[in-house]
Amino acid sequence: MKIKYFSDTDTALVEFSDRKVAETKEINENIYIDLDTSGNLVAMTIEHARKQASLPHLSYEQIEKESPNKSLKRDAAKSRRAS
Repeated sequence: MKIKYFSDTDTALVEFSDRKVAETKEINENIYIDLDTSGNLVAMTIEHARKQASLPHLSYEQIEKESPNKSLKRDAAKSRRAS
């Protein structure tokens, strides 16, 4: 995924893949999405991006999926401490 910001036009382009764009849909007057031939999201364009998307506060966080055993062990430990 790539995020590009064009300060001269205050436009953000979020690219999710490098697939060829088959269709662009207008979500509202400031947001457009690009789709491939299968309807998968390729990119999103945000006009007036500083106002629409709070770009100065951009962050990224990857959340890892816990295995069921870890979750059960953690819940059991919490139950023992609460008793």
